[in-house]
Amino acid sequence: MYVVESKGGAIVCMLLALLFLGTWPAVMTLLERRGRLPQHTYLDYSITNLLAAVIIALTFGEIGKGTPTAPNFFTQLSQASSLFYWKSIDSPRLNTFLDRQKPSESSEDNWPSVLFAMAGGVVLSVGNLSTQYSWALVGLSVTEVISSSLTVVIGTTMNYFLDDKINRADILFPGVGCFLIAVCLGSFVHASNAADNKEKLKSLSTEGTGFSTSKETLTNDVVRESDVENGSSSADKARAGTAGFLIELENRRSIKSTIIGLAITFFAGICFSLFSPAFNLATNDQWHTLKEGVPHLSVYTAFFYFSVSCFVVGIILNIIFLYHPILNLPKSSLKAYLSDWNGRGWAFLAGFLCGFGNGLQFMGGEAAGYAAADAVQALPLVSTFWGILIFGEYRRSSRKTYILLVSMLFMFVVAVGVLMASSGHRK
Repeated sequence: MYVVESKGGAIVCMLLALLFLGTWPAVMTLLERRGRLPQHTYLDYSITNLLAAVIIALTFGEIGKGTPTAPNFFTQLSQASSLFYWKSIDSPRLNTFLDRQKPSESSEDNWPSVLFAMAGGVVLSVGNLSTQYSWALVGLSVTEVISSSLTVVIGTTMNYFLDDKINRADILFPGVGCFLIAVCLGSFVHASNAADNKEKLKSLSTEGTGFSTSKETLTNDVVRESDVENGSSSADKARAGTAGFLIELENRRSIKSTIIGLAITFFAGICFSLFSPAFNLATNDQWHTLKEGVPHLSVYTAFFYFSVSCFVVGIILNIIFLYHPILNLPKSSLKAYLSDWNGRGWAFLAGFLCGFGNGLQFMGGEAAGYAAADAVQALPLVSTFWGILIFGEYRRSSRKTYILLVSMLFMFVVAVGVLMASSGHRK
């Protein structure tokens, strides 16, 4: 089993996780803006998200020879699975024999840790599902800023105390403060950009009444270019940031309601703040739920159980949403989902990115402390870049919006540096 032991290795894992976790929301948003139903996208995403955990477990979890205190993935998984099977058989003699086994020879008592890992997967799945709707309602950048900042403020504080304060508090909590400042700036960015968009739409309405040369203006605001969102080689599109672009986007996207967007975003942030502490408890047993001598779950075994529960919850909820959709989405069916290949490859890619990103975050957190690993929640650095590059967010906005946007991103850069600098070393 490969174990990240150095602080440098942990930071590399965190940086890669930051890149992956900041990119997959952009891919999901791309599909939503192309009009693909979120239920279809999330079902595809769930498959490869689990597959990523399996790949990590079968590679990193099987490197080298395991020990009784640090068993390899297959060893730990097979012990838990086989014992659970035999204990399910109603045989007093067999159960008496199993109960007499030494703790180190049995992983029955690992089940409290397994349940913590699976609980983390449940809240992450619910959070991810919530953000898929909030991306459509309030935008990619605002969703990531608010949810990530809540995750850091709550989750990092919990992990700091769970890890017995191995991270330097004098460095860690100023980094958390930077995230608080970033979320405030993110709210200002959202308000300023909304005001800019309102002015653009108002301008178009004025042009339509004949008070300006609307034909010339609209002609200048149309370009013929490669249509990334629709997957075609070329298309007539409104220029990013123009009123025509905003109307075109609103007509094309699958979700149009904006009433409860921010509420969903805050709910997702609460869910995200809980999954990392739950995983921390699964691998380090700070609450002493395991019997003496029972080995802790390895990162790879815990991540497997974590991902299985995430997969099960995601599949169940999205199948329900196929037939009972929310937010006025059209009904669908399993047959319609299976025949919907529009953007399926992108959804598979998003699942891989999220799965590998979570795995790398946990590998880094186990080495340097999960509080420091929460630096990967600065994913708005990456997602905002993709939002501007692919979706035209903030283009042709006011100077005030640009100043606030740059200030927000700067605070995230500072937060990432400070949180990573607080990395400790787990004994």
